[in-house]
Amino acid sequence: MKLEDLGYGTFFESNLEKIDLDNYLIARVIAEYKEAYRVRSVTGEYLAKITGKQMFNALSRVDYPAVGDWVVITELDKEQAVIHKILPRKNILRRKYNSKQESQVIAANIDVAFVVESFDRDYNLNRFERYFVLAKDGNIKPVIVLNKTDLISGAELNLKTNQIKDRFNDVDTIPTSTVTERGLDELRKYIMKGKTYCFLGSSGAGKSSLINKLLGSDVIKTREISHRTGRGKHATTGREIYFLENGGIVIDNPGMREVGMTDSNAGIGDVFCEITSLSKNCKYVDCTHTHEPGCAVLNAVQSKKLDENKYSNYVKLKKETEYFSMTELEKRRKDRQFGKFVKKALEQLKKYET
Repeated sequence: MKLEDLGYGTFFESNLEKIDLDNYLIARVIAEYKEAYRVRSVTGEYLAKITGKQMFNALSRVDYPAVGDWVVITELDKEQAVIHKILPRKNILRRKYNSKQESQVIAANIDVAFVVESFDRDYNLNRFERYFVLAKDGNIKPVIVLNKTDLISGAELNLKTNQIKDRFNDVDTIPTSTVTERGLDELRKYIMKGKTYCFLGSSGAGKSSLINKLLGSDVIKTREISHRTGRGKHATTGREIYFLENGGIVIDNPGMREVGMTDSNAGIGDVFCEITSLSKNCKYVDCTHTHEPGCAVLNAVQSKKLDENKYSNYVKLKKETEYFSMTELEKRRKDRQFGKFVKKALEQLKKYET
């Protein structure tokens, strides 16, 4: 296997010039476990851990390796390796991780994000937009996969497809079913050799089943929807890369019940470009588009030129993003204050010792 078969390209090659690679190997993180990673290089696969120095220098979860990352490793033996460095990322897909406002890297160095929703439980246009913001914020192309089309009639599917076209006219849509195999050939043709595709969606949406069909075998364990709760069970418990026969690279992810916003202003501006364009005509430069007189966005909503649901989702996502950014700023302020406290304490200790 060549590095190009793992998704290696000119972007990563250009960043290697600054690194002395004597006695080192380049590998890609293909799976993430608790306190360990599986990496793949041209010489094989290894179970790898990061160094203590990396742990010490890490400021957040973003500084740890993620599935899709390119890393510099040394072999310990035929099965184990040590990760020394993460190569600069082309992009990252991340979300708000928990109530502490931490950011979690879902995957790195992705070309396309397949956003999978199924018709049995979680079809929702607003939720699509959440995923789109995360993708666009990482400069990743989103594609809609409407799964389990066997559960609805052709008329219903046409209605849903038209709704999507009206709301997201610039996003490709692929209707699929692993039962009837509808759309699977179209999905296969979409996946190109050497490119990396990340499957996103709720538990039970059928991400793993779709990847199994692409692989041609039941490599990934899948489970049925819970009849009691109507919720999908977490068949996929970790993120992992799979390599297709046509050379495409796909990442399976655990289902996400919450798609929290990080500081995704760029993604919001891209996904809601219509609102971004309208805002240029607002009376006030710092218009929040919620109550101000002379707001071009509110005028467009009132005159039915702008979809009210799209506007409401924009306001909600914008508030989440601003809140995340605000708490991040507060964290940095606290870090600076703590740093000043430590510096002053050391100075006082030095005076006491002399």
